[in-house]
Amino acid sequence: MRIDRTAAASRPVRTAAAGIALASASALALTACSGGSSAGAGFSDELDPDEEISLSLAWWGDDDRANKYEEAVAGFEKQHPNISVDTSWIAYPDYWPARNTEAASGSLPDVMQMDLSYLRQYGGTGQLADLSAAFDTTLDVSGLDEQLLTAGAIDGAQYGIPTSTNTLALFYNADVLDEIGVEPPAEGYTWDDYAAFVDEVEKAGAGQDPAIYGTADYTGTFWFFCQWLIQQGVEPFTDDGGLGFTQDQMAEFLELGSDARDSGVFYPIEKTKQIEPLGGFTVSEAASEMSWDNFLAGYVAETGQDIRMLPMPAGDNGPQMFWKPSMLLSASAGTEHPAAAAALIDYLINDPEVGTIFGTSKGNPAVAAQRDAMDVEPGSVDEKVVTFEEDVAGLVTEPAPIPVEGFGAIEAEYKRLGEELAYGNIGVDEFVTQWFAFAESNVGQS
Repeated sequence: MRIDRTAAASRPVRTAAAGIALASASALALTACSGGSSAGAGFSDELDPDEEISLSLAWWGDDDRANKYEEAVAGFEKQHPNISVDTSWIAYPDYWPARNTEAASGSLPDVMQMDLSYLRQYGGTGQLADLSAAFDTTLDVSGLDEQLLTAGAIDGAQYGIPTSTNTLALFYNADVLDEIGVEPPAEGYTWDDYAAFVDEVEKAGAGQDPAIYGTADYTGTFWFFCQWLIQQGVEPFTDDGGLGFTQDQMAEFLELGSDARDSGVFYPIEKTKQIEPLGGFTVSEAASEMSWDNFLAGYVAETGQDIRMLPMPAGDNGPQMFWKPSMLLSASAGTEHPAAAAALIDYLINDPEVGTIFGTSKGNPAVAAQRDAMDVEPGSVDEKVVTFEEDVAGLVTEPAPIPVEGFGAIEAEYKRLGEELAYGNIGVDEFVTQWFAFAESNVGQS
């Protein structure tokens, strides 16, 4: 077992658009070679305990995650002494360019950490194995919520197995709100209520040094737009891998922040750029921020303050939230050891010891056996994340949207345009026109 950091770090870093183009080109070649139906070949086989096997496993993360994976892999190798696992990891921004390079040469890792945003790009183009063939042999998915498991499937093929869950949340800093005398949003609050809260905080915090703001411009984040669309009864993406929303709907969401942008209520984009990679919330100069619930640990560590969570703002029919796999595990369609690859995924999602090792660092474990095995101390971050997901379970009524091929590029473009909007360099109409023109060239049709 080894950590191959040097090889990963030396891979060329490409722009998002170039990476997408390369992945699409290589996907066509791989699909042509595989004939599509072979993507799950061999996964129904039983694992041969006498065959000497070497697997490759790749993930994104930091030193802490690497140490956790190494500990988990050591446990797998102990259970399967005939299998050795070569491990490699890299930071998230460089992870996908590295996978694109491998995809072009047909050398993806046997098992790899997968993000929902890239599932269609790799799975829908024949580069990932259909793991459903292993369900009756080496891969047990009986402990997974059916709706969550579906999030890793495209057209009935299971290209990713969720390892953990998260959902969107509104984080607020209770210490900051106490300091300026503002109450957090009430239960069942709406998007309009949240806008009023943000305005109230800005007014109450204007006299502080430094000034306290309600939040940064949340309309500039694509996943929040997806959440809002779902509340309007709109599926963000179509079954055939296209966009399910209109320019008018995007403009309507962006207009939710127009008054705050015009009056300087949002945390200033200039200050945001000055303190990157931190943000207004993490330096305790903004009272709230929307993000995925597993960000709680980082927020607490950065601020050292009392950070709490609420469900997302509600639409006409409530929050209508969704579980998003915080990450998935996938297997290469070209792996030479499909049964062993499936067995490794099975171990990483089901073994209780893995739950003890990771806790909620990758999100709330997707399988109860791992959740139960966590050493959750009262009042700890892990307990707060678990409790939050238990509390909002009844509000999670919608399936997670499966992003289109090219999602990474269009999400990055949305963020870029959001910054331009925050600076006042463009208006809502220009934002929408430019984004749809970009999407037309970058969204693939499966």
